Amino acid sequence: MSNGIQFDPEAIRALAQILRDTDLTEIELVEKDSRIRVARKPPAPPQAAAPMAWPAGMMPQAAPLPAATPAVVATIAAEAEVPDAKHPGLVASPMVGVAYLSPEPGQAPFVTVGAKVAQGQTLLLIEAMKTFNQIRAPRAGTVTRILVESGTPVEYGEPLLIVE
Repeated sequence: MSNGIQFDPEAIRALAQILRDTDLTEIELVEKDSRIRVARKPPAPPQAAAPMAWPAGMMPQAAPLPAATPAVVATIAAEAEVPDAKHPGLVASPMVGVAYLSPEPGQAPFVTVGAKVAQGQTLLLIEAMKTFNQIRAPRAGTVTRILVESGTPVEYGEPLLIVE
């Protein structure tokens, strides 16, 4: 390296192994005046197999789908809606890890949809490298949406919930 800083190749290999073992996409280690960041691209989704050709006249016919009611259409649209990253009440993940909505398995969640929260109140936990980090409300308000499930991996910047 041109700046004279020496890094231990074994330490870098160990960090890369942690990425593989935990399915994380990036990890960073900072000590005094040195910093090591190891990142990898997430694996590509599996490719679908080419569709099988049916002999002429043998193509199966799909059954007609039932008509969707306006309520069903509205529900599907609301569930598919991803909040804008610039939404003023969006709480995004400050790190890569696993999100937990309650302090321990089997206990009540920190917050639920409709709950009033105070600024600084714990909303959920993110576990990263065996450390549980409290994610706190950036402002007082009402939790209007919870966008993650307990025990699911989250990425840096991923929307977690909305406090309006």
